Amino acid sequence: MALLQLTIIPLGTQTPSVGDYVADIQKALEKENVSFKLTDMGTLIQGDVHDLLQVVSRIYELPFQRGAERVVTQMVIDDRRDKDVAIGDKTSAVKERM
Repeated sequence: MALLQLTIIPLGTQTPSVGDYVADIQKALEKENVSFKLTDMGTLIQGDVHDLLQVVSRIYELPFQRGAERVVTQMVIDDRRDKDVAIGDKTSAVKERM
């Protein structure tokens, strides 16, 4: 099971706000068969790494479809194979140590 953090930043839009783009991505993720969580700095998605990459390839096009001419995408994958991980596990583990 892998965790993927995704941040998609459209550039050259008419406003500095990206909320509408983020909402499009969240709506698309609701239709996918993955667990996800919106954070202030991106979206965490949980699943098989190969499935996650396919999901990203589908939602990657959304800002372009909305009219963005340029998009910067940041993606970080934590693919741990010695045990199952889920969104929130890392946060919980740190809080237990505090």
